[in-house]
Amino acid sequence: MKREIEEKFKKLSNERKVILLTGARQVGKSTFIKDIKENNREYVTLDDLNLRELAQDDPKLFLMNYKRPIIIDEVQYAPNLFPYIKMEVDNTKDKGSIWLTGSQKFELMQKVSESLAGRVSILELSSLSYAEKNGFKSKLFIPNKISTNFTVTPKEIFDDIFKGGMPEYIVDNLDRNAFFNDYITTYLERDVRNLAQVGDLMAFRKFLVAVASRNGEVLNFESISEDAGIDSKTAKKWISILQASDIIYLLEPYFNSELKRVTKSPKIVFLDLGLCSYLCGWNSGENIMNSSVSGHYLESYVISELIKNKRNNAKTLNYDIYYYRDRDGKEIDLIISLDNVIYPFEIKKTANPNRSMIKNFKILEDKNIKVGDGGLLCFYPSIIPLDEHNKSYPISVIF
Repeated sequence: MKREIEEKFKKLSNERKVILLTGARQVGKSTFIKDIKENNREYVTLDDLNLRELAQDDPKLFLMNYKRPIIIDEVQYAPNLFPYIKMEVDNTKDKGSIWLTGSQKFELMQKVSESLAGRVSILELSSLSYAEKNGFKSKLFIPNKISTNFTVTPKEIFDDIFKGGMPEYIVDNLDRNAFFNDYITTYLERDVRNLAQVGDLMAFRKFLVAVASRNGEVLNFESISEDAGIDSKTAKKWISILQASDIIYLLEPYFNSELKRVTKSPKIVFLDLGLCSYLCGWNSGENIMNSSVSGHYLESYVISELIKNKRNNAKTLNYDIYYYRDRDGKEIDLIISLDNVIYPFEIKKTANPNRSMIKNFKILEDKNIKVGDGGLLCFYPSIIPLDEHNKSYPISVIF
């Protein structure tokens, strides 16, 4: 299955000496990097315990054993390699000579920032996007240049939410429940126990379920810690590990000095909603679609697809995404900030759009904020105006 990030990866490899590909477990980093490597590029994985020991105990000898160009897979297992990689790339002009992959961003990024700052391009690989699963090339989502040429039904989207995008499970058509059960067990044993010194794995499983059940909600450490039977300090530490491991994304609230009484806590967004729905015990996309939490899942789905769109696309655009919520409970699901202009969007599970659905946009008026044309992302099949500045868009415009 072709990954959309390929063009971007190859472009940067021609420009930079070192490329680091990160991402959650099982999103296909090793498969992708082996699929696109040149015939003359060595491949070494530190999943091999003997090679891992050599790389960590004698990194200079390890690097001497392999010619360039090279791939070092799961590089987080040998942090002592980084200073020696730095010395090597400082003494060569060769571009793309070293490709690295790693899953544990919690430790990995600290080592990279210490040793390879300014010398490495870092790319993040997510689980499969809607476009990748359906075999077409997505376009970069630009909030002031929106167009579409196809539509999707609520059933298609909620089935996609239920399925998720883990490549091995999707491509090999594995049993969903068995796959995610194994995924969680492996993730606990290989990553979390090392990173967080988790003594009680059952407590961590309860924590995972507590976080998943709050997907699309404002982060509340006290509520999560109460459900999981842990203290707030531990909940904060474990949340940071889920974030660093690319399991969740924390959608920050939009803040401006002109806006008073705004919420300052982020929202929890699972980057693979198949994993989230498994943790919450859902057995079909239809059940999620008909549930009271369908809106949260749909919002998270749109956010996660926008994140994948931005990560994967060879074209780059410097924009940020937020949400807005004030202490009176007024909320805007999505705010995109581009070139000092903000574009507000609501995300609704409806095929009957109307102007009242964007009523909270008025909060942004007369606040010395440049507000661009926004609108409503929903299941109405075509683009129609809601007022002078905002339109209703099919959800497919994000793909």
